[in-house]
Amino acid sequence: MQAIAGPIGLILDIAFFVMIVHIIMSWLINFQVLNLRQPLVAQIWDGLNRLLEPLYRPIRRMLPDTGGIDLSPLIVFIAIISLRDYILPELLCGGRPLGYCR
Repeated sequence: MQAIAGPIGLILDIAFFVMIVHIIMSWLINFQVLNLRQPLVAQIWDGLNRLLEPLYRPIRRMLPDTGGIDLSPLIVFIAIISLRDYILPELLCGGRPLGYCR
């Protein structure tokens, strides 16, 4: 089971980190700490959006329109945490954390 749990856990950890960077960067852009007219900032922002949009799009279709508030990152974030910390260890390791799965 470690052969399955390791890569899945790694993918979920990477997705978690990328989402944290995306969320913090969106705050910095909205509070005008970062400027999208700077080429490096614009490239990083575009790359993060391209990576995360396939995760957000199905959630956005299911959620009702909330105006200017996008709740899809929050739902994907909760899903990743639930998968990584609760569901995956229970399924693959009998409830033990993934690092101790044998």
